[in-house]
Amino acid sequence: MTELNHEAAPAVTDSPIAEQPSVEIERDGVHYTLLGTAHVSKTSVEAVLAAIDSGQYDAIAVELDPQRLKALTQPDALAELDLVKVIRERKVAPFAANLALAAYQRRLAEQMGIEPGAELKAAAVEAQARGLPLQLIDRDVGITFRRILQGLGWWDRMKLITGVGASLFSSDEVAEEDIERLKEGDMLESSFGEFAQQTPTLFATLIDERDQYMAAKLRERSDGARRVLAVVGAGHLKGMARYLGESQDAPEAVTERLVELRQRRKIPWFTLILLTLIFGGIAWGYVHGGAQLGRDLLLQWVAWTCGLTALGALLAGARPLAILIGTLVAPFKPFRPGLPSGMFSALVDLRARKPAYPDFLALRDDAQTLRGWYRNRVTRVLLVFLLTNLGTVAGEYVAGVRIFGKLMG
Repeated sequence: MTELNHEAAPAVTDSPIAEQPSVEIERDGVHYTLLGTAHVSKTSVEAVLAAIDSGQYDAIAVELDPQRLKALTQPDALAELDLVKVIRERKVAPFAANLALAAYQRRLAEQMGIEPGAELKAAAVEAQARGLPLQLIDRDVGITFRRILQGLGWWDRMKLITGVGASLFSSDEVAEEDIERLKEGDMLESSFGEFAQQTPTLFATLIDERDQYMAAKLRERSDGARRVLAVVGAGHLKGMARYLGESQDAPEAVTERLVELRQRRKIPWFTLILLTLIFGGIAWGYVHGGAQLGRDLLLQWVAWTCGLTALGALLAGARPLAILIGTLVAPFKPFRPGLPSGMFSALVDLRARKPAYPDFLALRDDAQTLRGWYRNRVTRVLLVFLLTNLGTVAGEYVAGVRIFGKLMG
């Protein structure tokens, strides 16, 4: 029994979890048992079931959010996904990150012979079967991913996105050090690999913020429970125990602060500066170099943004109409920064390539290989969105360089 000095309750020698890392804390009339588990361990599953079977607890909490619980307990839940909503609300990146996590978990399951998070699933299923109150205390993984991106600089953000993308298509076995880290730590941290260890900002968002969030969620209980078993990854024990025992902030204020997303600037300065430089340069060319130079500069803008957007959509395997629509709207992107060309292409492609039920069922398997991404209609639409946007961005930068090259020449 692991015990921390936060007015922790004395160890219980006949506890069913006596051999597992755990912390006992008494606060506000509630006795909390934080049970640290390894997310790829059959022993952890057995410890969780034994603890619940002991009858010592009248409520169960697990390190899950509703989305991850649904993914664990309802494999067919993806069939209910509203792909149009994902695209229109610009949630493609968090959705792709979820696919990357699912692919990583599948590789672990095949290698270890146990489903990652099986002990969390067992705790949730057993609690519901016994009629015990169940509390999902982890923060939504999409919010965590978006807060990570907001906290990183441009270069680190690109490295992270590239790493997540590469992990989707990796067929290599999970490294031994990653498995050991997963036994002692956290699923999300392990899925980001070495990048999480080397980037303090990302580590703080992945681990420390969630320690605070989960400790606060435990204190929010309103079901009258007096003995609560919280099943969490072993890497969260120390931090959660500290915040659960010492934090004096109102739990609602803590959770509200930790789900806030930085609002985009109402004035898109970068877009305005880019627009001013490029179109100011084209206007300058008309005035000082004549109509011919002005037309040449404008043609550079249209040709590069249209051409590379079309190339991106083509590489994604978009339908001809989707390629055409994305190409036509690409030159006007500076005038509509909130509506990327990939959104138009993806929505048009989605109408022509409506995913069927089997596509959703095969999503987790298909997301592990590049061929699967092109075969599955759901992931194909995501590719259209991502690669079309990438083509437009590349076209803007190349056009900008060419325009200023001509002006300076």
